[in-house]
Amino acid sequence: MSYKIVIDSCGELTEELKNDRHFESVPLEIFVDDYHIVDDETFDQAEFLKQVAASPNCPKSTCPSPERYMEAFDCDAKHVYGVTLSSQLSGSYNSAELGKKLYLEEKGDKKIYIFDSKSASVGETLVGMKIQEYEEAGLAFEEVIEKVEAFIAEKNTSFVLETLETLRKNGRLSNIKAFVANTLNIKPVMAGSSEGTIYQIGQARGITKAVDKMIKDMVSKTVNSKEKILAIAHCNCPERAKAVVDKIRKMAEFKKIIVVETAGISSMYASDGGIIMVV
Repeated sequence: MSYKIVIDSCGELTEELKNDRHFESVPLEIFVDDYHIVDDETFDQAEFLKQVAASPNCPKSTCPSPERYMEAFDCDAKHVYGVTLSSQLSGSYNSAELGKKLYLEEKGDKKIYIFDSKSASVGETLVGMKIQEYEEAGLAFEEVIEKVEAFIAEKNTSFVLETLETLRKNGRLSNIKAFVANTLNIKPVMAGSSEGTIYQIGQARGITKAVDKMIKDMVSKTVNSKEKILAIAHCNCPERAKAVVDKIRKMAEFKKIIVVETAGISSMYASDGGIIMVV
């Protein structure tokens, strides 16, 4: 095998990618009080959302250990790439970098590079797909890195949340602000910055109007959409995701649109009913 792509579990893999031997998902872990979840194929979204709704506390997560990354890097591939969720949101990137250092110290020379996706969820998925596209095209290791870093710098991540409860529990919103937003049905439209942080780009009354605002913003920012893949992740709202796809197709033409269901970490961030879009 000439290359391998190791993605932390915040990046949802499509069924096709799950069956592709070039990809490996390294799981994070989640704790809701005494309820412990490994974010892998055993993740039960319905049970997780039930536990989150019942708990007054915010769910916590832990990133994969450097040793777990090191284990994933230990393979016969000549080129190994790690893809992690934003280093501004998690320690996963630093853990992967340490895993790389440990591997090189203990196992010898290998070409390994860790990408900070500066995103999350399907943003990571798109980074992994870009790596594969360039590897399959026969580009050199250094060229793949250069082109994928350029892709990361220009991609757009945005999302709309059905509920602000997780943000409130996390201390990111005051109880009053969360109460007012929930009472008035105000839904924030959020985006990822070029540094990988989260900021608000707008808001609307009602989830439908907020999603429409997010779609218009994304389409207006996307150049040469016919050459790009749009990725959508949804947390327990397949009909909403389908409606988003239908609206987008009336406004712009994309090379491909992929839709996945959020896994554990993305479900924790997006909460029940959340929609994430990356292009």
